[in-house]
Amino acid sequence: MNNIKTFTASNMAQAMAMVKAHMGSNAMILHTRSFKQGGFLGFGAQTVIEVTATVEDEKPRRRKTTRTPRPALNAPTRPPLVGPSNPQPMAGDLIRRTYAAALSEQNQQAQQPQQNYENNSTFNPPQPIITPPPVHPASHRPNPVQPQVSKTQAKESARTTESAKQLAEEMQAVRRMVERLMQQQASRGEEKPADLPDQLFDQYMNLLKQEVAQEIAQEVVTQVSHRLTEKELENPAKVRKAVRDAISEFIPAHHEQWDLEPTGDGRPRTIALIGPTGVGKTTTVAKLAATFKLKQAKHVGLITLDTYRIAAVDQLRTYADIIGIPLHVCNTAAELDSAVSKCSGCDVILIDTAGRSQRDDPKLEQLKKFVDTANPHEVHLVLSSTCTQKVMLEAAKRFSDVRTDRIIFTKLDEAVSFGVLLNVSKQVGKELSYITTGQEVPHQIEPTAPLRLADLVLSGELAS
Repeated sequence: MNNIKTFTASNMAQAMAMVKAHMGSNAMILHTRSFKQGGFLGFGAQTVIEVTATVEDEKPRRRKTTRTPRPALNAPTRPPLVGPSNPQPMAGDLIRRTYAAALSEQNQQAQQPQQNYENNSTFNPPQPIITPPPVHPASHRPNPVQPQVSKTQAKESARTTESAKQLAEEMQAVRRMVERLMQQQASRGEEKPADLPDQLFDQYMNLLKQEVAQEIAQEVVTQVSHRLTEKELENPAKVRKAVRDAISEFIPAHHEQWDLEPTGDGRPRTIALIGPTGVGKTTTVAKLAATFKLKQAKHVGLITLDTYRIAAVDQLRTYADIIGIPLHVCNTAAELDSAVSKCSGCDVILIDTAGRSQRDDPKLEQLKKFVDTANPHEVHLVLSSTCTQKVMLEAAKRFSDVRTDRIIFTKLDEAVSFGVLLNVSKQVGKELSYITTGQEVPHQIEPTAPLRLADLVLSGELAS
């Protein structure tokens, strides 16, 4: 039976902490969402994170009792059931030893025939030792209370056997996963994780847990193993820092921060945001406009092509009125060309486009014509970090024809893990410009810093 609970907090890290505190580390996230609460016209509203989670109920434990049944007169004392004498290994040690065992067997397969797993495994769970009941002579039969003791011992034996069987099944599943992983690595000639020092191995497993692609995780730990000395590899802090630095090198971030580079053609720096529907383009444009106007004291021109959604135009117009910048609404390429000309005296022009399905070729072609008309210096593809890696990669591929040269990751506050962002960044190969961490305008947007994203990947939490 599952317990399903919903938690609300001001940020994702706090919400996840509440889930862990109330439901334990085995809780499974079913759904996350964020919404605004309070405020006026989007200003001053508080972001609320809602997380729904579930956890399997544990099987009820048998109540312990201090009462011991009194043995019958002249009945021989039966030895107690003997369970495992050693404590269960921790999960990390268990997996590490499984890797080592699988590697050892893989190296021995060429010299000797494959043996049965039950006889060969390093992790055969200890079987309970059950002493058979003694045979009593007819003249010395035990008291009738003895059969009740035997029944109790039989139940305990069944429970112990069931627990051992369950452990064996779990270890076989881990073993199969490890062997598949090792076979994939062997086919590519990669160094096997079992050869890694303990601290580096732990970091490798953490990267996989955060959904970093296996080949990237392998490359990261390989680089670190070559950069650190044998003694440094025993230091957890130094290993983590080296892994963090290596991850940051995979992130092609743009380093201009909030500064606007000279355009070289005498035009205002023109920035267009494109992307699928619902990724947060309009809110991101509003954040950029407010930041350049209020924090950088720039003269900003705002253009929207998102006339398909009346709410989007009204939302952007409200923001434009509050921060005191002009908004131009365009339906055609000619209107767009005129609006760009009217903004010629600005420092920066921001263009919000309508969301497009990456599979709608006619709409993508229309978007391409708009972008060609505006001739922006930067075209940012906006991707939501709540999407799967497959969806983000498909969007990046289909929008590449629209002169995309940079990536914005939005909704990091709703992301389940950040390893996917690293995978997409490496595969797409475009510079990362900004990340957004909530819906508040003008806050919760920041230039992408490689070390900042590396920290997110390692910790799995969005720390402010």
